[in-house]
Amino acid sequence: FSDLFLLPSKTESFGLAALEAMASGVPVISTNTGGLPEVNKHGFSGFLSKVNDIEDMTTNAIKILKNVSDLTMFKANAIKQAQQYDIHQIVPQYESIYQDTLKRYLLEHA
Repeated sequence: FSDLFLLPSKTESFGLAALEAMASGVPVISTNTGGLPEVNKHGFSGFLSKVNDIEDMTTNAIKILKNVSDLTMFKANAIKQAQQYDIHQIVPQYESIYQDTLKRYLLEHA
């Protein structure tokens, strides 16, 4: 059981670890590198800090942890944010992209 997930990455491609934490109802304090700003919404599912800004990460962590009602809100928001990446949400989007791409290809090469 965790109340908070800290992800001080210098580089990150997508942020799967952050997404897994949020899916478990754990708010995320992360850097703003790579795909993390897309996954971790600043002020909603957690907070973003510049790379190497440990002071800001600490301030943000305390912000979430010092108030039980804020922590409860961030936990609920983390789950909501993670649900956007649920397989039932993502697969239809990928299928639509593939179908549109195939249609364009067939029209161009007919």
